[in-house]
Amino acid sequence: MQIYNTLTRRKETFTPIEPGKVRMYVCGMTVYDYCHLGHARVMVAFDVVTRYLRWRGFDVTYVRNITDIDDKILKRAEENGESIAALTERMIDAMHEDETRLGVLRPDHEPRATGHVAEIIAMVETLIDKGYAYPAANGDVYYRVRKFEGYGKLNNRNLDEMRAGARVEVDEYKEDPLDFVLWKAAKPGEASWPSPWGEGRPGWHIECSAMSTCCLGDTFDIHGGGPDLTFPHHENEIAQSEAATGKPYVNTWMHAGAVRVNQEKMSKSLGNFFTIREVLEVHDPEVVRYLLVASHYRSPINYAPESLAEARKSLERFYTALEGLEPGSAVGTVDSRFAERFTAAMDDDFNTAEALSVLFELVRELNRARKETPDEAPALAAELRRLGGVLGLFGQDPQAFLKGGQAALPLSEEEIEARIVQRAEAKKARDFAAADAIRDELAALGIVLKDSREGTSWVFESPKP
Repeated sequence: MQIYNTLTRRKETFTPIEPGKVRMYVCGMTVYDYCHLGHARVMVAFDVVTRYLRWRGFDVTYVRNITDIDDKILKRAEENGESIAALTERMIDAMHEDETRLGVLRPDHEPRATGHVAEIIAMVETLIDKGYAYPAANGDVYYRVRKFEGYGKLNNRNLDEMRAGARVEVDEYKEDPLDFVLWKAAKPGEASWPSPWGEGRPGWHIECSAMSTCCLGDTFDIHGGGPDLTFPHHENEIAQSEAATGKPYVNTWMHAGAVRVNQEKMSKSLGNFFTIREVLEVHDPEVVRYLLVASHYRSPINYAPESLAEARKSLERFYTALEGLEPGSAVGTVDSRFAERFTAAMDDDFNTAEALSVLFELVRELNRARKETPDEAPALAAELRRLGGVLGLFGQDPQAFLKGGQAALPLSEEEIEARIVQRAEAKKARDFAAADAIRDELAALGIVLKDSREGTSWVFESPKP
């Protein structure tokens, strides 16, 4: 198995520290608002990584943290007139609802920053004792960036370049503008914890260093996150953790690609910012998941109506092939080349795009079998479901998916079928204008008719945002 390592900037053979076991940490959400599409990308990407590693036989311990104390959280709670606990619990519940709808499995551990303040303080004390950190006169504690040899290695930057080009926080209490905060002194009325340096709260970067090493040890196999975290967050994690423990922090660094909307960066200022729940109000969650899985996890994804329509059409091909074939009815064996090629694709840095191309070949074989050798079709369908399940796909009832879900239908199924009968009678009477009018009426409601020798079927296509 080969995984691209952001630290070395190349693919490397993956060898876990402990044979057969994988310890993985992924930076989670700061829970002050609903999760957006960028969060969905990270959720789904590392869900696929976890599913595949387990499918390959590894015992995976997956940790994804929750940042539940932060400047943004304090500000939003004050704006809302609610407690920090009420805000964060509400947002955590919403996050879990979103990931469940996207088919994302829960991490094995979901540590919260507020539950690890003692460990964070202990790590800061260690860094001070080793000379890597210093308390300032204002009650903050800062990390000495220039003290850590190799700072910038994850991003291939040197300190002089960072000093010249980076936007660094100007602070009279810092020894060096590049130094970053480990512990923040509390302002009047803010949530705080007692510490050797006075009342305060953790800095963002130190939270992940403490939580990851508490859950997974001083050195672990994989650390993941979004594309915007390589600098400064992950760079600072390395500096803190390796200075504190004297050991390598992480063997393999993985970063998911960004989400763009209509080829533009997603941002509230551009008016193209979508939360997961906004998207799932108008799109089947599996369609959104398919869009996120169809591209390699390191590639950027373009979220647009046409890309979602294409994802829907691709899933329709899979579910049309599976329709009417019960999962429990499979007998016989399937040519092993499909599983072998699927595995080879996923072993190559989790290449889901190539893996899906193998599944499309399996669909073609399944469609051929349905016509020529029907006895083989159930086993092929079971293999398609088995391999697709590794990507978190094809778990719905095919007929329900193809009809778009009754709750979203503008007409009842009986009304749709009655219109189809009326159209058939109009065609029989050679009143093609009336038949076309019925077809157009249904199409305007998102109900698309499909004629074949077996009769007329229909699918419901969700509206596009």
